[in-house]
Order: sequence, then C-alpha cells, then structure tokens
Amino acid sequence: QVQLVESGGGLVQPGGSLRLSCAASGTIFSIYTMGWYRQAPGNQRELVATITSDSNTDYADSVKGRFTISRDNANNTVYLQMNSLKPEDTAVYYCNAALRRLSSSRYARYWGQGTQVTVSS
Repeated sequence: QVQLVESGGGLVQPGGSLRLSCAASGTIFSIYTMGWYRQAPGNQRELVATITSDSNTDYADSVKGRFTISRDNANNTVYLQMNSLKPEDTAVYYCNAALRRLSSSRYARYWGQGTQVTVSS
C-alpha cells in the first residue's frame, strides 16, 4: 500500500509564502521522480515542479523564480516552497511520485489527495 500524504496548504495573502510537504509511505523500493501539480475548477491539471532522485528540477514558467522544490530522500518527502504568491496560484495542489514498489518490477505513478492553496486578500 503506497500513500502520499500532503500538508501545508491554506489561505495566504498575495505576496505571502507557503510551504507544502508530501511524504510517501508504504512498501516502496525506490522513488525516481516526485513533483507537484495543480488544478483549478474547470481547468486542466498542470505541472508546477518536479524533482528527480538526483535533485534535477523542472518548473513551470509561471512559477520560476518564486517556487522551489526540494526533497528529503531519507524520508521519501518532497517540499514546495512558494514565495511571492499571486491570486492566480490559487488551486488544488497535488503531490505525484513515480516509484517502484517492493512487489513490482516497474515504476508507476501515484497521486496524493490534493491540498487547497488559496491566495486572496
């Protein structure tokens, strides 16, 4: 049983900061890539940032320079530090992981339940 548990979402004023956390647990053999996606009502789910096991990162153009993704491999945890938040950052943020379970010979993708981030005065 693999589970991704997210925390850190909430309400913040424009220009403020939040840090999201996502911890993966279960019978995990190896985690390759972890990342964050977001989705607003009626919109497509979009990539925010990803990070590989070797700490190579990728960011959406809309968040470059404002968001920073990092990971703690020892604890199977990924973080998203969000600074200079804008109202257009408002969305449900989903944690994603490409990982291999102990019982599997292949990698598969898993999703967290999502955490709401609202940027508003």
